[in-house]
Amino acid sequence: MGPLYPQEIINSEFNILIGFFIGIGFGWLLEASGFTNTRKLAGVFYGYDATVIKVFFTAAMTSAIGLFIIHHLGWIDIELTFYPKTFWIPTLVGGAIMGLGFIVGGFCPGTSLCAASTGKIDGIVFIIGVFLGIFGFIFTYDLVFESLRKSGNMGRTDIAQWLGIKDGIFIFIMVIVTLVSFYVFQKWQNSHTKNMNESDLNDLGLDKPE
Repeated sequence: MGPLYPQEIINSEFNILIGFFIGIGFGWLLEASGFTNTRKLAGVFYGYDATVIKVFFTAAMTSAIGLFIIHHLGWIDIELTFYPKTFWIPTLVGGAIMGLGFIVGGFCPGTSLCAASTGKIDGIVFIIGVFLGIFGFIFTYDLVFESLRKSGNMGRTDIAQWLGIKDGIFIFIMVIVTLVSFYVFQKWQNSHTKNMNESDLNDLGLDKPE
């Protein structure tokens, strides 16, 4: 997985096997965390549940810090880690579309698959919508989306490079931003859940704020 396969530390079969078990573990964690509940996922946009923000920020910062450390220890070459070129205009458009879908449908593609695997009808309907969107994009790409897809090309870059600062400084800034966001969103959540009844709180896996 990751840079291990390009550096021939593991073979392709073991690479796929690791990915398979990571996928199973990821799906189990999503279900165990309540991320197949549309109310819990959409709650971040309505202010009554900050779990999504906490999980995603924690995952991102854990990965960033981990990669930064093991790169400087010489265990991996971060330059061999694949990430695509940056096209900032379609990235913003795609992010807005996905965010709207998140608010309306209460799922992202991964959580919808987990929900569908547990037999939830809304998850199945969401997956159908995802595939309709995929095929719609494919069959209209040349006519509608090709120019948008190629706009805003910044090459292979990241935010730290774009800002002209070192990776370590950027990660430190993001750790501070993460901690502050946890505090702000928790306060926001408490203000929205203080009047919620016990059954709604239990359904969302939340405690009554003090």
